[in-house]
Amino acid sequence: MADNKEIVLSGIRSTGNLHLGNYYGALSKFVRLQNDYDCNFFIADLHALTTSPDPSQLHANVKNILAEYLAAGIDPEKSTIFIQSDVPEISEMYLLLNMHVGIGELMRTTSFKDKARKALGIGAPAQEGEADDEAFEKEIIGASTNKRVNAGLLTYPTLMAVDILIQKATKVPVGKDQEQHLELTRRFARRFNSFYGVELFPEPYNFDFGGKPVKVPGLDGSGKMGKSEGNCIYLIDDPKVLRKKVMRATTDEGPKEPNSPMSEPVANLFTLLELTSAPDVVQHFRDAYADCSIRYGDLKKQLAEDILAVTTPIRDRINDIMADEAYLRRVVAQGAERARERAAATLAEVRHVMGIRKF
Repeated sequence: MADNKEIVLSGIRSTGNLHLGNYYGALSKFVRLQNDYDCNFFIADLHALTTSPDPSQLHANVKNILAEYLAAGIDPEKSTIFIQSDVPEISEMYLLLNMHVGIGELMRTTSFKDKARKALGIGAPAQEGEADDEAFEKEIIGASTNKRVNAGLLTYPTLMAVDILIQKATKVPVGKDQEQHLELTRRFARRFNSFYGVELFPEPYNFDFGGKPVKVPGLDGSGKMGKSEGNCIYLIDDPKVLRKKVMRATTDEGPKEPNSPMSEPVANLFTLLELTSAPDVVQHFRDAYADCSIRYGDLKKQLAEDILAVTTPIRDRINDIMADEAYLRRVVAQGAERARERAAATLAEVRHVMGIRKF
C-alpha cells in the first residue's frame, strides 16, 4: 500500500478449504511479510470457474478462504485482501492482453496439456516434443462436444498474468507447478512493452521468502499435501477428524536393523513432526527409529496432538470470523477499493497506449 514498498501479490483458487500445506508453505510467511512489503492477497474465484463449480459452493468457498486468510493472521489493515471478481478491471485487461498472446504458446503449457488430457481422457505421451504437440492439437480440435476443454483453461496463464501486471507486482510467490506461468507473465510484459514502446509493466519474479522452500507432505505416503489428492489436514478440521486422519496415515512395517533408511511415508511423518513438534520430541522419535524401538502408533498420537496445538487456535478464529458477516463484508469492500485503485490506473494506461481513448 505504501509507494516505497515492493509489491507482493499472491492468490489462492476458491476450490476448497485451506490445509496445513497452505499454512506452512504460504500463509505463515505472508503474515511475516506484512510490515515490510505492499502485500496483496486475493481469492481467485475467476480462476476457479475453469472447473465449472456449483455456484452456491463457489460462494461458500470464497467465504471460507477469506475467513481462513484472516484467522491465519493476514491483517486487512496491513495487507490488501480482495476477491478477484470484485475488481472488474481484471476482466477487461484479460481481454486486452489476450490480443498479444499466441494460441500456440498457451497450448504448449504443461498445466494446460495435463488438464486437457484429463478432461478428454487422453493418456500422457511417452515423450514430449513437437510430434506430441501436433497430435495433442488434433485431439483438441477433434474432441466430441461432450468432452470439451473450455477456453478459460487455455487462457488461464493470461488471467494469471493480468492478476500480477495490473497491480504491477514484482514479487510473486509461486510453487514449482506455477513457474512456467510466471515465466509467461514476464514474456507477456516484455512483449507488450516492446510492441508499444513503453515501460509500463515491470517483470515479476518468484519470491521464495529466502531459505529452503517448505514442502508439506500429504498423509498418503507420497507427494505433497494437496486438495485434489485427498491427503490433507485442513485448518478447519475438528480434533476427532484430525486425529483419525493422522492415525490412518501410511507407514511401513518398521525398521528391521539399527539406523535403517526411512521409507518415503515414514520420512513424510517426520517432516510433519519437524514442522509442528518441539525439537526434543522429534529427537526422541528419531532415536527410537534408529534403535528399532519406535512404535508408529505413539508417533502418530504425538503428531496429531502437536498439529492440533497449531490448528486449534486458527480453527477457533475461523469459526468466530465466519459468524461475523458484517466484518467480512467490510474487509472485502475495503480490499476491493484498494485493489481497484491501482488496477484502474494500470488499465487506463493500457487503454491509452493501445489507442482505446475517448473522443
